[in-house]
Amino acid sequence: MTLTWPEFRRERRRSRQAWALLAAAALAVVAGLGWFFTAGQFAVAEPPTDGPREAPVLAAGWMNPVPAVRPVPRGPAAALLDTLPVKGRAGRDNYDRSAFGQAWLDVDRNGCDTRNDILRRDLSGAEFTADSRCRVAGGTFREPYTGRQLTFRRGAGSSVDVQIDHVVALGDAWQKGAQQLTAEQRESLANDPLNLIAVDGPANQDKSASDAATWLPPNKAFRCHYVARQISVKAAYRLWVTPAEKDAMRRILDSCPGQQTVVAAAR
Repeated sequence: MTLTWPEFRRERRRSRQAWALLAAAALAVVAGLGWFFTAGQFAVAEPPTDGPREAPVLAAGWMNPVPAVRPVPRGPAAALLDTLPVKGRAGRDNYDRSAFGQAWLDVDRNGCDTRNDILRRDLSGAEFTADSRCRVAGGTFREPYTGRQLTFRRGAGSSVDVQIDHVVALGDAWQKGAQQLTAEQRESLANDPLNLIAVDGPANQDKSASDAATWLPPNKAFRCHYVARQISVKAAYRLWVTPAEKDAMRRILDSCPGQQTVVAAAR
């Protein structure tokens, strides 16, 4: 078929438009894939935006404060951060968990060990084993690190799903001043409700002994309280922060300038 010159020009214009549309579509696909493999996959996995914003310290009536090295002052967490010494990490080659005493002692002397105290404090509808007024058998709670609703059931295969986290990890504390504490003060640090929260087991394993410079809770709503709680624990036990850690804490607190320190007060 023979085309006239005007018809040829129209066909060529349509062809160019079609190729332009295909090129734009290809660019959109490439851009979308680039977003997904950088930030998008993490945005898809974001926890609920309405996750817990804080966690309790003491429960009135049956939990007692644990004597720290010094009381935590009330006031802005950012101001307390500025009072913490800033140093590098000490060595960890001589770290041993036993330096903080036997795990889950009854330091507050309420008749129950610390692990069960924290489970009872943090779980809703906590149930107890038939032969004990202390041993928590089950319960549910909105987990603060991920924001998910979790169920705890005591058992060899299920207890690890909910763990008790040291907000300031003991390994981190050892490298930032705990070596200078007395054995009794280290026992207090390891069992102080201020430094303990019931959390998602895998999230706790992911955190390990990290500080705020290398790990923060996926639930962004909890980060201000989490950082303020770490600052409060470090102030209570005369621990220091590294420069990178302080910078990370400052960035979080810049988003919540009204964030207060966390004190051991029953709610």
